[in-house]
Amino acid sequence: MSAPVLVFDGGCVFCRHFAELSELRSGIPGLQIRDGRADLALRQQLERRGYRLRDGAMVLDGEQVLHGAEAIAWLCRRMSASAALLQLLSPLLADSRRARAMYPLLLFARRLALSVRGLPLDPGQDGSR
Repeated sequence: MSAPVLVFDGGCVFCRHFAELSELRSGIPGLQIRDGRADLALRQQLERRGYRLRDGAMVLDGEQVLHGAEAIAWLCRRMSASAALLQLLSPLLADSRRARAMYPLLLFARRLALSVRGLPLDPGQDGSR
């Protein structure tokens, strides 16, 4: 079985920080992180399957794709967080209902972070398509 992969938006400082903490300190064996904004081939492959980075992060677990709140809940349920931020977020977002309720706030924070950097919400709009 292949290692799980977290696909995140590397243009968003919040997303990048969460992804780096997830990989380095989460305790999820073999977790890989991939910047979906920078990895055009991966992003296009996921878009062909109906998953768009503009709508949230993804976890690839074998053939299964978890998107948005489902991806974050999946990660948080499996984390053995040592970083303070993850210790705070993991219990809150591990529950699927809470993750779905809170995910719009995370998307809003992402939109703000991208706006400040002058990056489009949809990575395909930045000329990388």
